[in-house]
Amino acid sequence: MRKLILGLAAAALLTVQANAETKIVCEGSSTVGPLAKAFAEYFMKNNPDVSVSVSESGSGNGAKAIINGTCDVADMSRGMKAKEFKACADKGIMPTPHVVALDGIAVVVHKSNPVKGLSLEQIRDIYTGKIKNWKDVGGVDMPIVVITRDTNSGTFETFENLVMSKQKMSDSCEVVGSNGQAKSRVESTPSAVAFVGLGFVEGVKAIDVNGIEANLETIQAGTYPIARPLFMYTNGSPKMGTPLYRFITLYLTEPGQEMVEEIGFIPVTSY
Repeated sequence: MRKLILGLAAAALLTVQANAETKIVCEGSSTVGPLAKAFAEYFMKNNPDVSVSVSESGSGNGAKAIINGTCDVADMSRGMKAKEFKACADKGIMPTPHVVALDGIAVVVHKSNPVKGLSLEQIRDIYTGKIKNWKDVGGVDMPIVVITRDTNSGTFETFENLVMSKQKMSDSCEVVGSNGQAKSRVESTPSAVAFVGLGFVEGVKAIDVNGIEANLETIQAGTYPIARPLFMYTNGSPKMGTPLYRFITLYLTEPGQEMVEEIGFIPVTSY
């Protein structure tokens, strides 16, 4: 019996090692998701013996996945919370952040909307329900349809921290589950406003915030008021030379930086 147990344990260890060499699982943020997918496609093309899967279920679920050991990479559009770090520590996991890009959260409206910019205070008043009509902020006489993200979203938490100043959003806000859904709702609704990652502004109009446009220069300089780093978390630093190490450091390479820019984010380094 003892030999059988040892044999099964050895087989299980070999399976884990084999998976570590041939499969990388990414889980989490829908903002980081398109970048993770671009990295995955490039990596698998150049490493056909390695499979990389990417799921977009929100930053909170990315944290849960690395805590539960069901992913190799947690994609997160916010930093890990203290309670998530503790949950990792309780399970012997060492969450290690990799800042793969910078992002501005764009406030977007329909292309036909004449409003070109809002202050942080005006945006906050729209989301609390204090301002209900576009005419009150220089637009046409039209009720504002306010779109927000689900509370499991890192984009939501960043917006809540940087814009809402601990004030509660109105219950009338319409909740959607991803950046793509928020963008689509605004694209099809002339009176709508939403906030999305900078990689999701095609087809809608990103307006200035406090008179500052969200672009490479203002986000790198830290002058755009709603900006953030984007993370990929691993359990410790991957061993150099392994597939996971080469995947997680793609953002430091020239092709990786090109992918970051093509998607609409800001590289953290520049060749």
